[in-house]
Amino acid sequence: MWLVVGLGNPGPSYAKTRHNVGHLVADELAARTGGNFKQHKQVRAEVIETRIGGIRAVLAKPRSYMNESGGPVSGLLKFFKVTPATLVVVHDELDIDFGTLRAKFGGGDNGHNGLKSIRKSLGTGDYYRIRFGVGRPPGRQNPADFVLNEFSSTERKDLPFAVDRTADAVESLLADGLEVTQGKYNS
Repeated sequence: MWLVVGLGNPGPSYAKTRHNVGHLVADELAARTGGNFKQHKQVRAEVIETRIGGIRAVLAKPRSYMNESGGPVSGLLKFFKVTPATLVVVHDELDIDFGTLRAKFGGGDNGHNGLKSIRKSLGTGDYYRIRFGVGRPPGRQNPADFVLNEFSSTERKDLPFAVDRTADAVESLLADGLEVTQGKYNS
């Protein structure tokens, strides 16, 4: 079984921000499977037990703030008896242009507080990541402020397509593996 976690922040004030692309992708995958997220009773997360491309998976959205994602992710791994080797984290990435994807296994946290929290809780960074490019902030804008802002009007026009493509990449990773997924989606 796989655990697919879309990172983001809870609440409507964050719903349309760059930092919440992981939640948007999880919502798209849920729509594709016909599932509805339900609050998990033991872990601060919303989950759906489903199949993605015929493969058994749990979709999850932590209900903690981004920098506290590690606790819910660790709790989900323990509850569902999943190892980091079958964990996929979908998150925003500042160092990649808007809408560009990168699938990878392991690596550093690159200043991403959600990934830092997960590494601290799991004791490893060895899990799959689908990195959704949100680009760098303009001028001297603080990167933390940038990711907590909503997408620009131009980005909002392309966002549904980028989210759809990211959901495709998650499906590919589970069904076809990392190398095939990187060949299709890492551009």
